[in-house]
Amino acid sequence: MATKRRSFTAQFKFKVALEAAREVKTLSELASEHGVHPNVIGNWKQQLLKEGAEIFSRNSKNQQNGQGVEADLYEQIGRLKMELEWLKKKVP
Repeated sequence: MATKRRSFTAQFKFKVALEAAREVKTLSELASEHGVHPNVIGNWKQQLLKEGAEIFSRNSKNQQNGQGVEADLYEQIGRLKMELEWLKKKVP
């Protein structure tokens, strides 16, 4: 039987990566403390250091575009549900 892969929240990843970036403890110490492999923590740390500046440079326009796409998808779902109900009534 296959085991299910563990998934971590973004908040947990950020917290562990920030601890790793501070370099108060070694990756091995953090790994044993949080139950995560040291390579994974190293990857999270690299990602945080690489993409950290982009977090503050993102403008609200990108966030608004994401919300517009979401609204369009919900609208399309509603339309498809209405079509499905109409077809169910037409076909006995």
